[in-house]
Amino acid sequence: MQPKAGSLNNLVFTEETIVEPGGGEVQVDVRAIGLNFADIFAIAGLYGATPSGSFVPGLEYSGLIRALGPGVEGLKVGDRVMGVTRFGGYASIINTRPAYLLPLPDNWSFEYGAAYPVQALTAYYALFVLGNVKPGYTVLIHSAAGGVGIWANRMARAAGAYTIGSVGSDSKLALLESEGYDTGFVRGSDFAANLKEALRGRELNIVLECIGGRVLMDSYKAMAPEGRLIVYGSAHYNKPGDKPNYLRLWWKYRNRPLLDPQRMIEQNKSVMGFNLIYLYERSERFAEYSARLAAMNLGEPMIGHSFEFGEMKEALRLFQSGKTTGKVVVRV
Repeated sequence: MQPKAGSLNNLVFTEETIVEPGGGEVQVDVRAIGLNFADIFAIAGLYGATPSGSFVPGLEYSGLIRALGPGVEGLKVGDRVMGVTRFGGYASIINTRPAYLLPLPDNWSFEYGAAYPVQALTAYYALFVLGNVKPGYTVLIHSAAGGVGIWANRMARAAGAYTIGSVGSDSKLALLESEGYDTGFVRGSDFAANLKEALRGRELNIVLECIGGRVLMDSYKAMAPEGRLIVYGSAHYNKPGDKPNYLRLWWKYRNRPLLDPQRMIEQNKSVMGFNLIYLYERSERFAEYSARLAAMNLGEPMIGHSFEFGEMKEALRLFQSGKTTGKVVVRV
C-alpha cells in the first residue's frame, strides 16, 4: 500500500481482510504482478489518474480464480487468468469483474500472464486504433527494448510495416536484432541525425512516443505529411531515486516541447495522446481489442527481470533505472 504519494519509501506491506466477491464479481488469488511506468509516476504523485489518499499501486496481474460471486457465469474456481485493474494490482488477492479478465494460455506461466495485458493493449491501441498502421508504413518505436516496444514491433511487422527502434544504450541493440526490428539506434545528442540515417530515405509515418522533450520534437519534425505521433508516456521526467526532484521536474516541464496547431495544419501532421485508463472505463473495447490480439498469435511475452513480492521496492528501483529490457514482473 502507498499511504501517501510522493516517495517510494512510503510504499509498505500491509495485511487487510478482503470481503467475499459481490454480485457479478470474482476473486483472484494473485500469482504474479507486472510493473508499468504508470506505477512509478503514481507512487511519486505525478500521475493524474492516481487515487487521492492512500492507494494500492498496480495495473496488471495473473493468478487463479478462488471464488465466484453471485451471477457469474462462464468461469470456475481454479481457472488461470490474467487481468487489468485501475490500481490495486500490488496485492495477493483481488476482487474484480470478469470483463477485466482474460484466460491465461495453458502453455503460459503466471509471469507471462502478468507481462501481457497492459503493454500489449497499449501497443495495439497506439498502432491500430490511433496510428491506423498500414502495410509499407515506417514506424519509429521509442524504448524499443521494453515491454510495449517489443509488442509494438511484433504487431507492426505483422501488419507489414518497417520498424525502427530507439534505445537508451548500446547493450540493448542485440535484443532489437533478435526481435526482428528492421533497424535500431541509440538515442543521444545526435538523435536527429541518427534517425535520418535509420530512415534511409523512407517516409516516417508513425511514431510511438514515450520519452518526451527533445526526442519528441525531433521525432515530430522527421515525420512525413499525414504522419501520426502517438504519445503514451513521458519517461524524460523519470529519474532514479526514491522521491522526485521537484526543481528538476519544474525545469523540464517549463521547457517541454510546444507545438503550434497552425503549423500542424500546414504540415499535415498530427499528435495524439492516450492512457490505458481510458480503455479500462470502456470494458467492451477491452474485450474487442484483446480478442484481436489473441488472433494475431504474437508469441510469448519477454520477461527481462523477475523478483519476489518482498523485493517490490528493489524491482521498482531497477525498473526506473532505464536498464531493464522486456517486462519486469514480481512473483507473489
